[in-house]
Amino acid sequence: MKIVIAQMEHETNTFSPVETPWDSFGPDGPYIGVQAYRAMKGTKTPIGAFIDAAEKVNAEIITPVAGFAYPSGPVSGAAYDQFCDLIIDGVKQGCDLIMLDLHGAMVVKNRTLDGEGTLLKKIRDVAPSVPIAVSLDLHANVTAAMVNNSDIIVGYKTYPHIDMYETGALAGELLIKLYRGEIKPTMRWNNIPVLAQTLKMNTSEGAMKDYAERAADSEKKINVLASSAFGGFPMADIPEAGMSAVVITNDDGDLAQNECKAILEVAWAQKESFIWFDEPLEEAIRHAKTLQEGPILLLDHPDNCATGATQDTMTTLREALKQGLTDIAVGPIRDPEAVNDLIKAGIGSHVTLPVGGKTDMPAINKKGEPLELTGVVTNITDGDYVITGPQFTGVKASMGRTVVFDTGNAEIVITEKLQEPWDQGVFTSVGIEPSTKKYLLLKSRMYFRPVFLPIAKHSVYCAGVGVGSSDWTMFNYEKIRRPIYPLDDFTD
Repeated sequence: MKIVIAQMEHETNTFSPVETPWDSFGPDGPYIGVQAYRAMKGTKTPIGAFIDAAEKVNAEIITPVAGFAYPSGPVSGAAYDQFCDLIIDGVKQGCDLIMLDLHGAMVVKNRTLDGEGTLLKKIRDVAPSVPIAVSLDLHANVTAAMVNNSDIIVGYKTYPHIDMYETGALAGELLIKLYRGEIKPTMRWNNIPVLAQTLKMNTSEGAMKDYAERAADSEKKINVLASSAFGGFPMADIPEAGMSAVVITNDDGDLAQNECKAILEVAWAQKESFIWFDEPLEEAIRHAKTLQEGPILLLDHPDNCATGATQDTMTTLREALKQGLTDIAVGPIRDPEAVNDLIKAGIGSHVTLPVGGKTDMPAINKKGEPLELTGVVTNITDGDYVITGPQFTGVKASMGRTVVFDTGNAEIVITEKLQEPWDQGVFTSVGIEPSTKKYLLLKSRMYFRPVFLPIAKHSVYCAGVGVGSSDWTMFNYEKIRRPIYPLDDFTD
């Protein structure tokens, strides 16, 4: 048995000014060939699970490419073409099965609004009879092209995503059973016009918990092989953006369709509960100042790079310093220019310079506003560390050249690359112990939960500035289907 296994992951925020070239998909671009196998084997990711599933049946493994990029603007056409060419060349070598670790919300500049669906169609054109399994993120905007050109689709059941490996394991297991003739997968898909906000997609509480649990209950039914409830990614201005469900049964199309409908009805009945409302930033910081015991998490969620934001807006830090907060660890903030200047100055140097605010955000009519700070360079590193989990466990993370800049009231981690604070390594790798700080200013929406929430005494959401904002009135949707909630108010 020969299996092609590949990864092409990107969540595209079509409002983001951050470019997504080939180099964004790894420390030095995606891993290719045997490098992809070596880098992803043993990781708690879908592709890691695919590799384990293939080795369990002693299959010959082809890994053409493995690449993951932080959410950002549309992927460059050249990068996408290279991904497609590598994967299709691998398939053309001849294979029995194909396992793909995809996201489900990729938009490609001057190519396609549906990167995954277009890739799958290209594969089908050259290998029409080879079974394909796909793992998708919970935030996938599932399309008809994805469903029509694959045999198995399984999505993450958790947000924060702590079941990546399990998702890949299930998808891989079902595909091998299909190959052996043990099952006859029948897949159905449907969606509803709801732009759920990611801050309301925590699968451990509220309406999202009900929605996810209904999908999980579906998998307990006889003949249901997999059931996935997708929250969708609302920052993608494409026709299919929104909530959807995919159910796979063993040769029972009616059951699959009925389960899809029942799962989505749970979400539709509570659509108002998927909308987030912020309190004013000044009030949030004022409240944080009254809290006594730390660490206190200041969550600058509109500038979260895992939503496609620039990770360099300084609005929240500016307000925190204005109101007199001290003993703050901040990070990471992406500012390659400041990193370069501070490295030139060297450890121990006293420097005054503008930090952050280097990127304009035309989609929300905001100019970059740097914050001039004076401080001391206390550390310089290569920014590399290994994620300890539970998200992306074992994956090598690279922040690029990284500097710690201490202003007295705040220790700021400044990086060359985007970096979601989904591991304490963003601080510990540069010599900051986060558990000892009064405040931790994190540009995070949800991924902070498994790693920072256990050490925190309080969490305060801060409505700073960024293209990851939950204020829908800031964005000009042009391609999305209408009507859709909450952009339009309807009850039908």
